[in-house]
Amino acid sequence: MRALLVEDDEVLGGAMAKALGTAGFRVRHVTSGAAALAAVRESEPDVVLLDMGLPDRDGIGVCRGIRAVSRVPILAVTGRGAVEARVSGLRNGADDYIVKPFLVEELLARIDAVLRRTRGLGVAPAVVAGDVEIDLARRAVTVAGAEVGLARKEFDLLAALARREGAVVARDELLDEVWGTTDSSARRTLEAHVALVRSKLGRPEVIVTARGVGYRLGK
Repeated sequence: MRALLVEDDEVLGGAMAKALGTAGFRVRHVTSGAAALAAVRESEPDVVLLDMGLPDRDGIGVCRGIRAVSRVPILAVTGRGAVEARVSGLRNGADDYIVKPFLVEELLARIDAVLRRTRGLGVAPAVVAGDVEIDLARRAVTVAGAEVGLARKEFDLLAALARREGAVVARDELLDEVWGTTDSSARRTLEAHVALVRSKLGRPEVIVTARGVGYRLGK
């Protein structure tokens, strides 16, 4: 799953990014509200961890901005005693909050809890393409009702296409989202994973090639 970490404190941000990475998240770390809003628009994450005390703009405004374009779960990160910020965050789009300082175990538990709650509200629904069902929340794929095992990157690739609901996704965008690179030498890796997903699902039409551009999810 992809986590957007919005934290201007380099030490805390680095520690949080490391903990999230160890827990299996693919982390994008930005240090300003403007960068956070741009990141959400570019490629919607599965969860946002938002520091409410950013240097360039008010955390409440960032929270509102994210909520205006996305239903992604938002975990507000606040300082001890910042009761007003916590209440305002919850009233303006945050799904939960965590108070600094905190233990890694509490951070991961709160992320897990907010993901469970928001999944019930329609976040990360299952996407259907023919008889292929892609459950983004469970990270599971079924074909004609039978579950098919995919490797992590294979599922990430399929999920990236599923989230676009049939729109063409450029190769460089897929490479950046799934592998964290846009190096042209990685295109063979992308092509190999497309072939693997098609083969494992037994449905080559589930990933359609847009010649010269990228790929899209089939219908």
